[in-house]
Amino acid sequence: MGKNYVDIENDQGETLRYRKHANGRGLIAHGAKVHPSAVVEAGAYVEPRAHIAAGAHIGRGAWIEEDAVIGPDVFIAPHAHIGPHASVGAKAKIGVRTHIGDHAAVATGSLIGDDEVIDDGAHIATDRRGFHLAA
Repeated sequence: MGKNYVDIENDQGETLRYRKHANGRGLIAHGAKVHPSAVVEAGAYVEPRAHIAAGAHIGRGAWIEEDAVIGPDVFIAPHAHIGPHASVGAKAKIGVRTHIGDHAAVATGSLIGDDEVIDDGAHIATDRRGFHLAA
């Protein structure tokens, strides 16, 4: 049986230790909180101080940066990027290759499509079809 962690050097020359999540084998940094019922697929990264709630699904190759908060039953598609300090509300869906900016917030139940960019600090709410609602 192989080791259950990986050490990776960041841009500042610091070595960060990531453990493999039991559900999906994605990499979880030391200091991140991921609920045991969440799925973090292989190739996904969850950075320090990020929080992933119960029932969330993080797709292959997705990147959840430090201090991001992912609510319950959120679906994040493969290769999406959730920026630092961003939040994604319960039952929201984030599309393939979508980028959620630093300090951005996606409201509960929102549907963000593929290849979208949500700017830093933006607050987004959509209906069930993905149409943006007025702020």
